[in-house]
Amino acid sequence: MTHFIKKVFGTIKGFFFTVRCPYCGRVIEPNKSCCNKCRKEFPEMPLVRYATGGYICTSPFPYDGIFRRAVLNFKFHNCGAYAELLSHEMVRSIKDVYRDRKFDLVTCVPMHNDTLRERGYNQAELLAKECARLLGIEYADLLAKTKKNKTQHSIKATERAKNVIGVYSPIDKNLIKGKRILIIDDIITTGSTLGECARILNKCKCGEICCCTLCTSLLI
Repeated sequence: MTHFIKKVFGTIKGFFFTVRCPYCGRVIEPNKSCCNKCRKEFPEMPLVRYATGGYICTSPFPYDGIFRRAVLNFKFHNCGAYAELLSHEMVRSIKDVYRDRKFDLVTCVPMHNDTLRERGYNQAELLAKECARLLGIEYADLLAKTKKNKTQHSIKATERAKNVIGVYSPIDKNLIKGKRILIIDDIITTGSTLGECARILNKCKCGEICCCTLCTSLLI
């Protein structure tokens, strides 16, 4: 019954709003997350690597081609609505790689308030909330970015670990303590950002920490 309701709702939504493939921009059916042509380019298996500090991170896509284009449009071209479509593939990776793990909370890499005002939304937060909804796990803002630093993509890979030190702070240590946490971001490159977020959460005596990003960049 639930599947039927979702299908009907998707049909109604598609009647009023044009749904486009987040990877190429083609018009797609309202109940699909991408077009058939783009789906053929999806990797067969989730990608797995480790953030700074040894925290495992899974991603459905490499950061190149149609996947890189989707991230750039999502982040910088007012395509926040893509989060609902993109998160489906992240959830597939989470269910595959973390099938023997359980999480109490889903959170995201936070954005500084100045950047949030400029962009209008935090893409990591949108993805995290959609992943939490699809997984049936509570979402919570656990960290705040209290210091504005240089953007990671604007500096050398060797400088990125130092660039993120001291920029994140816990919002409520009591909410973090003992919780098994899944951190969501859009891209992992060197793993410095996710590693620093995980380090701060660990200082609050949380349980296990795992990560998931939409894409992983191997050009480090």
